[in-house]
Parts: sequence; structure tokens; C-alpha cells
Amino acid sequence: MLKRLVARLYWTLSRWTLTAEGTPTRPTILIGAPHTSNWDFVLMLAIAWRLRIEVHWLGKSSLFRGWRGPIMRGLGGIPVDRSDPARVVNDVVAQVHSGTVFGLVITPDGTRGGNDYWKSGFYRIARETGMPVTLGFVDRTTMRTGLGPTLDLTGDVSADMDRIRAFYADKAGLRPERRTVPRLREEKAADGR
Repeated sequence: MLKRLVARLYWTLSRWTLTAEGTPTRPTILIGAPHTSNWDFVLMLAIAWRLRIEVHWLGKSSLFRGWRGPIMRGLGGIPVDRSDPARVVNDVVAQVHSGTVFGLVITPDGTRGGNDYWKSGFYRIARETGMPVTLGFVDRTTMRTGLGPTLDLTGDVSADMDRIRAFYADKAGLRPERRTVPRLREEKAADGR
């Protein structure tokens, strides 16, 4: 109840406009992109709380140290040891297979500084669990944020990423110069390049 009230107040006072092509009706991976600012976290919580989506999110383990740990876990956080990213995927897959139902927010561009590639964990988790991918977004140019379409991934990495790239092509984060083009290293291998 408190989360809904906070979200309602936020959207009433915010310059941002919330849009959603629909609210996921089954467990999903919620992509948060472009991830260019710490304010993306606030927007993600406001979206989830307003649309009544129970979410968990992956965060670097340093966010969970000390007094912040209980708060971050209370907000749905799952600590990630970045030195072993494969273990993260395996742990989440095991959690989903154990019967736990949740929407998992992942920012595949990784850090807010810009990278050459998105991290592929979201893709592997979606394929291994059968979860669809919902395209969450921030677009500073239109001051819109929210949820785009929900996609079932086919296993054709290049074709799936083409659909994702098409959606994010005109989206700019809060700091557009830090934006990472949606592409995976695995696309090179799949295309034989």
C-alpha cells in the first residue's frame, strides 16, 4: 500500500510520463535501458510500484554492504559478484526453476559509463527459464519512461537482438552520451564474423 502511495505521489509530481504497452501477466525479465544514470533506479521502482509489478533486480555486491544491505534487499535487490557473472546466471536460473515467481529487472548495458556490448545474462536467463523479456525504457528526449513490448526470445540471437535494437533505436537515457547500442558479443559468433 505504501509503495503504491509513494508511486502515485511520484508520478503526480514528476516531469516524466509513464507509458506501458501492457503489464506483464507472467514472470518476465524486465530490461532497463538505456542505463546511463543512478536515477534509472528511482524510475524503475516508480514504474514497478505504479504498475503493481513485484520485481527483483541484480545489483553489484558493494550496494549490499553495511546498513544498505537490508534496504536494498527490501527493495527487491539480489547481490551480484561481478567477478563470476556465470554464477549469477546459474543462481537465478536455479531460483526460477525452484518455483520462485518474480519479475527480474536487468540492465544489460552494465555500468552507466557506456560499453561496447550489452551483457548477455538477460538472454541466457530468458532462454534457460522460458521467461519472456519486457523492454523497459527511459527516453530523455520525450521525457517518457515505462514498458514497451514483451518478447519471447527465439534462440536466434541476431534476429532477437534486431527486434530489441529496433525498439531502443530512438531511446536516449538521462545521459545520452553514455548509451550503449544493444548488441551482444554472441551475435558475432552466431553470424560467423
